[in-house]
Order: sequence, then C-alpha cells, then structure tokens
Amino acid sequence: MEKYQKIEKLGEGTYGIVYKAQNRETNEVVALKRIRLDNEEEGVPCTAIREISLLKELKHPNILGLFDVLHTDKKLTLVFEFMDSDLKKFVDAYGGDLDPLTVKHLLYQLLCGISFCHRNRVLHRDLKPQNLLINKRGDLKLGDFGLARAFGIPVRSYSHEVVTLWYRAPDVLMGSRQYDTSIDIWSVGCIFAEMATGRPFFSGTSVEDQLMHIFKILGTPVDQQIDHMPFDGSARVWPNCSQLPEWKRDFPVYGGVPLEPLLPKLSAKGIDLLKRLLEYAPERRISAEQALQHPYFDELRTGS
Repeated sequence: MEKYQKIEKLGEGTYGIVYKAQNRETNEVVALKRIRLDNEEEGVPCTAIREISLLKELKHPNILGLFDVLHTDKKLTLVFEFMDSDLKKFVDAYGGDLDPLTVKHLLYQLLCGISFCHRNRVLHRDLKPQNLLINKRGDLKLGDFGLARAFGIPVRSYSHEVVTLWYRAPDVLMGSRQYDTSIDIWSVGCIFAEMATGRPFFSGTSVEDQLMHIFKILGTPVDQQIDHMPFDGSARVWPNCSQLPEWKRDFPVYGGVPLEPLLPKLSAKGIDLLKRLLEYAPERRISAEQALQHPYFDELRTGS
C-alpha cells in the first residue's frame, strides 16, 4: 500500500470504500476499492473473488482495467484504472439532456464491452448507469463485476435475484432461472432509453410494480398458446410466457403505447434498435454483436 498515496474518498458501499489515489512511482491516478474482511466470515467475499478472476481475463478498451490486487489479513484492495464519473452522474450533469450523437457513442461503447464479455462467455448480470464508468475523454467502460459469472453449456440454473430492479428483464422478474446473454441485452435497452430521455424508463418500486411499468409501455405479453388470450400478431407475443414461475393469469391487460412520442430524440433507426433490445421473448432479443451492426450506428462506422 505504500506504493499508493490516497487523494480523496470517492464513495462507500456495503463492500467497502473507494478512494482516488496516485501511484507514487509512476504518478498515475488510480481508484482503490478497499474491501473489509470480516474475521467471522471465511476469507474473501465471493463477489470480490468473482470480480478479480473475471477482470484478470477480460482485457478490453470498454471494460474497466484491474491493475493490481493487494491482500492483507484485514483488507483486500483492488487497484483499478481511474474514471472521472459514472453514466448516472454524467447524464445528471447534463440535466438529463444528452445530445443524440453522444447517446449513440455511449451506447456503441456499452455494446462493444458487453459483446466482448459475451464472446468470452461472461454474463455481467448487473448493468446499470452507476456501473458504467466514463472518463473526461468520453470513454465508457463496464465496471462492477461482483454479480458477473462465467456461463457454459449445458445451460445452468442461475439465481433470479440478480440485476437491479429497473434494469431486470421480464423473464427474470417472473422467476426464470434459465437465462443467457439476453439478460444483459434487456438492461442495455433500459439504459439506452434512459440516456435518450434523461430518466429511468421502467422505474418500479417492487417486482410486480416493475412488471406493470413494462407492460403499460410495451403491452402485456401474450402467450398465443392460451386459447382465451387473443393472438394479434404484435411484438407482445411471447411464446410460453405462461410457463414462467411467477406468471399470473390475471395480469392486467395493457395494449402498450407507441415509443416514438416517449423518445423524441431517437430516430426511426434508434427506435427500431430499442425495440429489438427490449423484445419480450429472450430468444428473440438481438445479440450485442448483431446490435453493433444495426443501421442506427451507420454514421459512426462511416465517420460522418
């Protein structure tokens, strides 16, 4: 620890404290995430072990760099590259009014980072603006891999107690444990809409309230295999949704609303991409790799 000179405290959470610090040898500014080790617990928290093991493998311009791990009896300190802000603070600093090109640049970087995770068989499972870090150059990086995990074949049964409520996919809200990369894609869609509007798109206060927020905007999903529910050919069709553990036959039926008036900053291409990210059926959700090829990003690719 003598190597690092603490400059200021950046934040504190259940895991410990984050400091801004400087490497005395190189003068490089870093972030120190100090995790308290409870002597009554057995060693290092599993979230820290996950974060360390995954970040040592995931080296990418849009993923927060882990430089060093310092371990003593009383505490564990993770040394990260320093980032000036997170996406939540960044959006708030602009009064929620990001220009459309900035939204596009940030979303592209988010998709690059999550595409790299998925190619390397890692689910982040906690994408939200507070976990997306931004520096003064406008570089966006995925952080906080404490809930992330590697996935493999065959599909494992995972916990449904993941992802902060406002960014949690409806299949997970309804108790699905058989999820894949689509869990992160839904979160990306929610973050995209939040950048475009300046406020959370689905802001429920409980699991049921969260579902109602989603249903009111996108429409209550329809399992066309249930006779008494009409098949209207819309995006609300979600095969086998009635088989989810927390599905209720008496969910209020909402028809949904057009997205364009809710997201006036988004072009027709932006609305189309958002709809593909927020598909109800997980298997129909666009992948990160496919999303990066969407026409919405054409101007970034051509450099115009």
